Amino acid sequence: MQKSTQELLKTLQSKQDIRSYLEENQKELLSNSLPQLLEELLQQKQLTKAKVIERANLDRVYAYQIFSGMRSPSRDKLLQLCLGMKTTVEEAQQLLHAAGQAPLYPRDKRDSILLFAFHQQISVIEVNSLLADLEEKLLS
Repeated sequence: MQKSTQELLKTLQSKQDIRSYLEENQKELLSNSLPQLLEELLQQKQLTKAKVIERANLDRVYAYQIFSGMRSPSRDKLLQLCLGMKTTVEEAQQLLHAAGQAPLYPRDKRDSILLFAFHQQISVIEVNSLLADLEEKLLS
């Protein structure tokens, strides 16, 4: 991906034919499902599902169902997986988008704490401790 979202939007608005837009910008469009993106990240980061699930502090069966696409995770469960994979903020945002969940929003107090956690690469347990200290809902 090289074009900004704003650039894509301007290009889209200038086109009279959606097919030409899609053809010209094929490499810029998100096309992978959540399970595909999770699998790609596992490979890139050289992680195993078992290790990520342990770090994410998730039920093993439930997490494997997310990886296989049998279950759609809640926003919090997906964030736990992201923390378990030690994703970047951008990777987490992409996974949230693929799952149809709201992105992390820095004007929201709880989301700000979570964004901080991603930048600091802290564990789910540490994140929940921080959320509790700051009187915010824990990842559950």
